Amino acid sequence: MRVKRLRVWALLPVAVAALAAATAGPAVAAQSIPDQAQSTGPRPVVLVGIPGLRWSDVSEAGTPNLWRLADAGSVGSLVVHTISTVTCPGDGWLTLNAGTRATVRHVHPGQCPPLPAVTPARPAAGPPVPASIAQMPALVTYNQRFHYGPDWGLLASAAGPGGCATAVGPGAALALASPQGRVAGYLPSAATATRATFARCPLTVVDLGALSASPGRAAHVKADDTELGRISGDLPAGAILVVAAPGDDLSPHLRVIVVHGPGYAGGLLHTASTRQAGLTQLTDVTASVLRWRARLVPSAAVGSPLTSGARPGLAAEIHALLGQDTAAQVYRATFGWFFVIFAVGEAVVFGLIAVALRGRQEERRRRRRAACRVTGVVAGSVPAGTFLASLVSWWTLPHPAILLYLLATAWTAVIAAVALAGPWRRHPFGPPGIIGAITLAVVGIDVMTGSRLERSTPFGLNVLWGGRFYGEDNNTVGIYAAATVLCAVWLATLLLRRDGGAAATRWRGPRGQAVLVAAAVALFSVVASGWPGFGAKVGGTIAMVPSLLVLLMAVAGIRITWRRALVVAVSGLLVIAAFGLVNYFVPFTGHSDIGAFAGQAIHGQGGGTLQRKISTNLGSLTTTPYSVIIPVVVVALGVLLLRPAWFAAGSLTEARRTVPLLSVALAAIWVMAVLGWFAEDSGVAVPASMLPFVLPLAIAIVSGAPRAAGGHPADGRDGPSVTATSPAGNQAAG
Repeated sequence: MRVKRLRVWALLPVAVAALAAATAGPAVAAQSIPDQAQSTGPRPVVLVGIPGLRWSDVSEAGTPNLWRLADAGSVGSLVVHTISTVTCPGDGWLTLNAGTRATVRHVHPGQCPPLPAVTPARPAAGPPVPASIAQMPALVTYNQRFHYGPDWGLLASAAGPGGCATAVGPGAALALASPQGRVAGYLPSAATATRATFARCPLTVVDLGALSASPGRAAHVKADDTELGRISGDLPAGAILVVAAPGDDLSPHLRVIVVHGPGYAGGLLHTASTRQAGLTQLTDVTASVLRWRARLVPSAAVGSPLTSGARPGLAAEIHALLGQDTAAQVYRATFGWFFVIFAVGEAVVFGLIAVALRGRQEERRRRRRAACRVTGVVAGSVPAGTFLASLVSWWTLPHPAILLYLLATAWTAVIAAVALAGPWRRHPFGPPGIIGAITLAVVGIDVMTGSRLERSTPFGLNVLWGGRFYGEDNNTVGIYAAATVLCAVWLATLLLRRDGGAAATRWRGPRGQAVLVAAAVALFSVVASGWPGFGAKVGGTIAMVPSLLVLLMAVAGIRITWRRALVVAVSGLLVIAAFGLVNYFVPFTGHSDIGAFAGQAIHGQGGGTLQRKISTNLGSLTTTPYSVIIPVVVVALGVLLLRPAWFAAGSLTEARRTVPLLSVALAAIWVMAVLGWFAEDSGVAVPASMLPFVLPLAIAIVSGAPRAAGGHPADGRDGPSVTATSPAGNQAAG
């Protein structure tokens, strides 16, 4: 049979997908120790905000008061992202107010609007006086469109039944305002605050003003440090002091947070919302103030109370926190370019192979297939290579971006060499299966142990924008799912090839072993990804479970009826619902978004979250000019799998006849891409990020498939032969 050469145009979707994924951006466990501050009842809390403050602004000589507080207290990096790309001070103060993401109206892109005007009831020449913010009702209405369900006035409620809370400065007033804009007590600036001011109420919030990138930044930081020294000396006995930076300075960064007081001596901050040592969210501050004031934290609250763990010396810890921000900046600066270069580079290399080795001579075909297989395997090794690069703390070393990609390149070469050099290399699924197994193991074990390798790597977690801090990011989930299929199919075909057709209908023997092995791979994948204590990935689990069940049924030789299809269709929802309910009702399983949403749904409060997810999903279609092409590409690939002859894909047609389970494997991956598109809030970014991983490996499988002669199956020297009576062969040909 004449084998048609691989079509270069099949790689064009990769470039389109890369442009969409790169320009769209990302679509949201350290062990905590008990909150010792709770052992003695409610404590006075003073929250001092300096929007824009970074750890690079802090030094023992330049900011001695802040250094002293940090040395005696607990420190961390603060993620301030709310809704817009840049979190303005007004966004941060509003988020503190409501305990969930909120924003002021951004009229001019690239510019932060001024804080809303605060009108005191009378001139504040002495003690704080009541005040009002006229814009507050309009801000409440404006934020309804984002469906984050703000609990307006949540921070102020920490003051207790009397409602005695003092706001010092306009940002602080915004943080303590009621939905109607009322502020119980207000002073216009910290200069007018006295020792009596901090003793007046159990909750005081101070706005020292936002920093800028101007030449006067150092002087502003020094002045704020002097003010901090005075404030810390005026605190009432037993008070908890929080110094935080609730906003950016038009350049997104991780920011400073310091907690000083009982239970936070010489430590590193931890929070269940991120599960990353030293990494906290702005919403955690509101939850913590409630806890310190012995108030209940609502079940719908986004944040988790801050606790403290052990740390090395302050200088060493600040170096580590600066490294966290460095890693985040490397991600922000290189994420888009990486995906463009990765995917477009694939298309270029495959194109060069097709041009350089064009022709119908058998020797050229053989060399072309070999080159395509090697290229596909190398390309498929890239995601796991980028994760393994983080085995070295590149973010703390010179030239971190260069080091990250050099390490990723080296690991990619190692993985590809292992895939191409082992005894499995003669099997069509062999090298792709090895890559799938390595990718599955690396990602699965990583999410089960804290997601350290994925943090701020190209396919991993973007902590700067607060998308996710543990588990797989939306750019990873499709790759992880496809790796699961490739690993499971490879192992199953190794066992099924021992059937010889005779034992095809028996559960004992090779077929039963194949089912058990594939089921074990699927179970590990789903538990690592979906269990609340590990990945807690909702959309990815919903997408994976049905596809893996279809794959298992094919391996077992079970026919899919309409009734079985209905059960399979809802299986992902059933699994994630079970995970969520267990997480909600069994507290020791840990905090996760799955359990939080289960609680919201039980109490009829999940509508806002669903609306936000749907809105974000639909918005992914218009994020870039290339995004609208992805659905077309996905549909076209589905038609290609169903009718390869329409695309003159002769190599794919023949591979489906000679490689067991190839058809069902590709179909399962395609179904995952579609379900992931609809189940994840990042929408089309899921299939877009899958394509540069899946298409090269699919080409590698097709290139390594046994060549048929005269319409008969191959002899199996380059892969498993399939007999006409083998159900595996029928599945492949189907």
